[in-house]
Amino acid sequence: MASSEITLEAVPSASDIKAADWDACANPKPNPDSLENLDTLTASGSQSDPCKPAYNPFVSHAFFAAAEASGSACARTGWGPRHLLARLDGEIAGIVPCYLKSHSQGEYVFDRGWADAYERAGGRYYPKLQASVPFTPATGPRLLIRDGVDRERIGTALASGLMALCNATNASSVHVTFAPETEAKFLGAHGFLLRNDQQFHWRNEGYGTFDDFLTSLNSRHRKAIKRERREATAAGITIHHLTGSDITEDAWDAFFAFYMETGSRKWGRPYLTRKFFSLIGENMSRDVLLVMAKRNGRWIAGAINFIGSDTLFGRNWGAVEHHPFLHFEVCYYQAIDFAIQRGLRIVEAGAQGEHKLARGYLPQTTYSAHFIADPDLRRAIADYLKRERAYVAAAGRELTEAGPFRKAADEA
Repeated sequence: MASSEITLEAVPSASDIKAADWDACANPKPNPDSLENLDTLTASGSQSDPCKPAYNPFVSHAFFAAAEASGSACARTGWGPRHLLARLDGEIAGIVPCYLKSHSQGEYVFDRGWADAYERAGGRYYPKLQASVPFTPATGPRLLIRDGVDRERIGTALASGLMALCNATNASSVHVTFAPETEAKFLGAHGFLLRNDQQFHWRNEGYGTFDDFLTSLNSRHRKAIKRERREATAAGITIHHLTGSDITEDAWDAFFAFYMETGSRKWGRPYLTRKFFSLIGENMSRDVLLVMAKRNGRWIAGAINFIGSDTLFGRNWGAVEHHPFLHFEVCYYQAIDFAIQRGLRIVEAGAQGEHKLARGYLPQTTYSAHFIADPDLRRAIADYLKRERAYVAAAGRELTEAGPFRKAADEA
């Protein structure tokens, strides 16, 4: 029997794709008897319990629709949607969320050095294609494939389609960032270059309480965390968890003020609009945890987190009052507390930050895959990435060894 036909197309908006079709590819409910190499992985790179669907809020239709409809990710901001679809006999079987970009901002996998070198040599690096979740350095599937189809065949079609889309849009390259390790290696087998980086993630080793977690640390770090938690709220500050219907528009107003204040100092121009948060509140409030700090009857600081099936994803933080250690309390310790209460296995604390190590967050390798159209640029980048991967691996080993957890010598 002849194979079913696969056709490819790119669409200019997530709203052009039915939410049910998108989510059937992005967060499928897996059949435990048919897990294959490209099945959705958790952010840590290990497979979820096959009896429990792995859910990643950042690849949901609601998240992309909010980013685009709010004017946060659109052509005007340099994020022109070009979502790649693979249809099997006319039905959507696979999606790659993809953007045609005129800059390298809001990605957290840094390629500005590549762009500068290429343009000094007379090339044109922009536009480029970015297969990622806008403004979100969180690992999750990038080859979104519906359950029940030949995943390798659809994945191969999507990989080839990204290269064809690169040519069709006169882009210099395709960058698939924060992909699971299996997806990155799959793309590597189809002509993409592999790049590693690292973040700091906390792992739940079956702790029943935050104090259980503290007992796993050496004495010096255990005492330091207890002191930081006390001092963080010493000025009469109370901490509140808001999720679901508890997140009102007033709470979003307060959080957006924090986001703008901190984002303006860090980036010059924050990426997300106020409308984005309202849309998230309308369509994804059960996936959101706002950790908010209050003093003298008003909100003074907060952090937004997104809740997956086994991972809490820490994202943006901001404050209008600055108190010692409040950032650590709101962003890191409260996230650990919440994860323990919910039975979540991992807290991803976002990009960079070796200061997270002392708070129990250990190095975790992240993965991306890059197709470079120009053969000379490709060779130069391939050589660079080989050295960079060795450095990332060595740094990860050293940082893990320097971590705060008790070792055998501490027990003596």
